[in-house]
Amino acid sequence: MKKKKIALNIFALALIVTSFIACDSDFNNLESDVLNSDVATNFNIKKLSELESNPEFSEVITYSQALGPVQTNNAIGLSTLGLYNDIYGRVTSSFVSQVTLSSYSPTFQGSADELAIDSVVLTMPYFYGVTDVDEDNNITYNVDSIFPDGDTYNPIKLHIYENNYFLRDFDPSAEFNDAQAYFSNKTASTSETISPLEGSELIFIENPSNVNHLSVNQFGNIKINNQGFKLTTTTEGDDGEENTSTINSPPGIRLKLDHDFWQEKIINKEGDAVLSNSNNFLEYFRGLYFKAEAVNDNGSYIILNTNSTSSNITIYYTTTTITQDDNGEDVITEEQGSFALYFGGNKVNFFDNNFDISIPDSDATVGDERIYLKGGEGSIAKIKLFNGDNLNDGDDQTFDDWKNFFVETDADGNFKNIKKLVNEANLVFYVDQDYLNQFTADSPENEPDRLYIYDFKNQSRLTDYYVDASNSSLPYYSKYNHLGPLQRVGDESTGEGIKYKFRITEHINDLLLNDSTNVELGLAVSLNVNLEELVQQKVQTTDGEELTTPISSVLSPRGTVLHGNNTADESKRVYLEIYYTEPNN
Repeated sequence: MKKKKIALNIFALALIVTSFIACDSDFNNLESDVLNSDVATNFNIKKLSELESNPEFSEVITYSQALGPVQTNNAIGLSTLGLYNDIYGRVTSSFVSQVTLSSYSPTFQGSADELAIDSVVLTMPYFYGVTDVDEDNNITYNVDSIFPDGDTYNPIKLHIYENNYFLRDFDPSAEFNDAQAYFSNKTASTSETISPLEGSELIFIENPSNVNHLSVNQFGNIKINNQGFKLTTTTEGDDGEENTSTINSPPGIRLKLDHDFWQEKIINKEGDAVLSNSNNFLEYFRGLYFKAEAVNDNGSYIILNTNSTSSNITIYYTTTTITQDDNGEDVITEEQGSFALYFGGNKVNFFDNNFDISIPDSDATVGDERIYLKGGEGSIAKIKLFNGDNLNDGDDQTFDDWKNFFVETDADGNFKNIKKLVNEANLVFYVDQDYLNQFTADSPENEPDRLYIYDFKNQSRLTDYYVDASNSSLPYYSKYNHLGPLQRVGDESTGEGIKYKFRITEHINDLLLNDSTNVELGLAVSLNVNLEELVQQKVQTTDGEELTTPISSVLSPRGTVLHGNNTADESKRVYLEIYYTEPNN
């Protein structure tokens, strides 16, 4: 989809200009301070390092942080499945999920004489929108949860097993009521493996060649597309005529499963204590393990909405009751019923990384040439503003000198008066296309549209995230002012990435006016910036360090490489820009 960014850029420029006009009665627009002369030349820009004696005002130190296994359970009900290839290599995602009953102590056969299962259908929808409905009720869907983007998608091989490992809710080795974390490398901790997983394998019923209501193709693989399913039912009317109705089912995975497993596991347990409550059932039936494999060394990567009630396993059955009429003749009564099982409780994703790129050892003191960002069990970046001053004890006065350039402080270094008013502050990162282009098999469409910048120390959002009221219903356009989407060549989704621009005005003003600490910032790939309001996921470490990563980054398979502060191409070096006005004397 073409990204319409021109109007937004004009709006941002207009907003800056308006802010200058609004202050005209009290402030003179002497000049704008931008720590890079590559932008906004119409504001008579000078570098701060040229205005003041301390050139380190402009220093932004950036370096990569490779991640170990990441926590993947309780990721807001989303599950990932399939294969994804980019410059980093291949990641294969599988998942295990507990299963809950739609009701406990269910009655299936009851007093009926017979019960026969008609079908068992597993459904897991993609995330989708409806773009058109024609006069024949044919629906056109927009699916944005299949990677890589495209008009067609590669199939995957899917195995579904009964899970043999009990997923507990609480960590017995932690404090009371601490939730159990499960990690992407099939572990619950550095000393506990999630094993065994693979129990009985479920059997798929093959899709008849003349219908299109199942996901299994003629080769037994899962076909993936952005089309929905048309489900047709036929009933006999009172007049003896057959009535046919069609229901549209949205895009997703839809499979028919062999009856025998569910007859034994669920139907035959009617009246048994194992179906009487949640605890009994979760111990009795520990869930399902969905394992993905490549087809012809290829595949697709899917985000599944497993938390929705539309994601379920439904058992359709018919009961038969035989009675006798007044003449002693048998009267056969058939009733159709259904029973649903949902993917509730714990869900854990597993990532099998086969990377071609190793994240280099980083230099936290002077920064790196490149920044490596990769979702999942990949990498994030860390950012130190103002040469990293005020992050640790030391003699470096860069932060204090910078602060004194804008505000007057008291003897304790606390804010006293404004000397210069900050109108806007942006942090800008350029994509290292020279590096990306070494990997000819990669596509610009694999570059992540959104990144997320945050307070790394406190694992929290910046103030700018809260004050950005831009559209929040569509993830691509959410927090558009603060977390600027990837600017691409030609503003096309297929264009190579140029740069990311993050507005951090409120964060800078917090440093100046609210005496906030110059904390280290984090930068990560984001699948959906709306999800960043949630608690971050743990990262498993071997040295006892407490490390977390944004939940949306865990869910994304995408990655990119940016220019760091020590890049050889100075025109693409990461920079901070600050627009300010100065009061009349």
